[in-house]
Amino acid sequence: MRRHTLFTRLLTVSLVVILACVGVLSALAYVYLRNNAIDGRMNALKAQARDMAYLASRLSSDSVARAFGKNSTTEAYMRWKSNRIYSEYNAYIMVVDRSGNVSLYYNEATLQDESIQAMPGREEIAAYMDTALKGEEVVRQTQSAAGPLFTVLVPWVQENSYTNTRTVMGFVLIQTAAQTVHAAYSGLIWPTVLAALFIFLLAAAALFFITRQMTRPLTAMAQAAGQMARGDFTARAPEEGSREIQALSASFNRMAGQLADLEQSRKDFVANVSHELRSPITSIQGFAQGMLDGTIPPEQHEQYLQVVVDETHRLSKLINGLLNLSRMENEQTSLAYSDFDICELTRRVLISRITQIEEKNLQINADLGEDPVFVHADADQIQQVIINLLDNAIKFTPEDGFIYLSVRQDKDTVYLRVKDTGVGILPQDAAHIFDRFYKADKAHTVGKGTGLGLAICQRIMEKHGQTIRLVSGDNGAEFEITLAKGQNNGANHAN
Repeated sequence: MRRHTLFTRLLTVSLVVILACVGVLSALAYVYLRNNAIDGRMNALKAQARDMAYLASRLSSDSVARAFGKNSTTEAYMRWKSNRIYSEYNAYIMVVDRSGNVSLYYNEATLQDESIQAMPGREEIAAYMDTALKGEEVVRQTQSAAGPLFTVLVPWVQENSYTNTRTVMGFVLIQTAAQTVHAAYSGLIWPTVLAALFIFLLAAAALFFITRQMTRPLTAMAQAAGQMARGDFTARAPEEGSREIQALSASFNRMAGQLADLEQSRKDFVANVSHELRSPITSIQGFAQGMLDGTIPPEQHEQYLQVVVDETHRLSKLINGLLNLSRMENEQTSLAYSDFDICELTRRVLISRITQIEEKNLQINADLGEDPVFVHADADQIQQVIINLLDNAIKFTPEDGFIYLSVRQDKDTVYLRVKDTGVGILPQDAAHIFDRFYKADKAHTVGKGTGLGLAICQRIMEKHGQTIRLVSGDNGAEFEITLAKGQNNGANHAN
């Protein structure tokens, strides 16, 4: 019940962010539209005031008060227009001449309007006159007993065509309650809310599909990771979506493939170890039981005890190989670097294997030179590599065969090669010879080794940052290792 998927979390957070953004933008849009509506309303009032000022200038300039009493066409039009202004803006109109005489235009219904009670007094009219005589127009909001008022003031002038002059004769003042101006934008609230809701729903729908498209490969990746946690390494993530998601899925699938290979390697390792351990243990158990129960006669005990001893040696060699490989695969294992003569070390290994060489009457061709060749490495570990390579060469070279050893160097690297004239390595086996427990003879013939020697050699060279490779696989086998060149410091550390 409490489970929330990545999709729902991402969608919820995104919707909250979108809702906040839409809310802020809607508020800003409403304020902008409201200000535009107020400006439009006030500009319209100013235009009406200018019209009234123009009509006032058409009246006789001899006496404004007397002219207002005349039943002229201009006067009638002014009254008609004042009714229009009142009906549209709920405003009254005041026409004031230079002498302070006031003519008030309003509809009969205006008499009941509270704004009439808030008309400016003489002192305020005088202040307005000072502004009008300067030819300035005024738009302001004031506070009265009846509430806030909007006031628009426009000077009205009279032109003298003979002198080509303009004289400010007074001003036209239109005043209305603030709520009539606010009514201009009161209808904007619901359209703004509906527009914001529509935009939010549209964005939410688009976000839903985009988020689902984005999270689908991540969800599939999470499911694949769950399968892998349960031991199923065949699971893969779909490589779809954005470039970043595709790159992540590709990396995940490569990791899954490597884990699958590692798991298969682990299974093969366990199977191989079990097989290699079972063979000598079975032999030891069988022969010991045969001697105990009398199946093997006493006169043959010595012969079969020798077989038991050989099997224990084989078992000990296998265990030591596993320990060496495990030790080399431990990243915390450090190497004891020193500078030593690789040619001298190779000669010592040859001397230690002289018995096996003579038993098979093998011919050794060692191109090691007379001058020392110093390398920088762990002498004991490199000695183990040379022993393993030489033992393999002795093991797979037939009697009266040849084994070649050579050392050469260039500017920074020393190359050591070991070659035999044995049966060689088939192309199908060449890619696996450094795998643990891999043997070219698939039957794992007794006495043919543990299949760990080359794997140990490769790991030792990797720890040194160097390489070991199969040079050729037919007409005998030839291996080459590389070593970093050392310095002749006058001491031979291979002793």
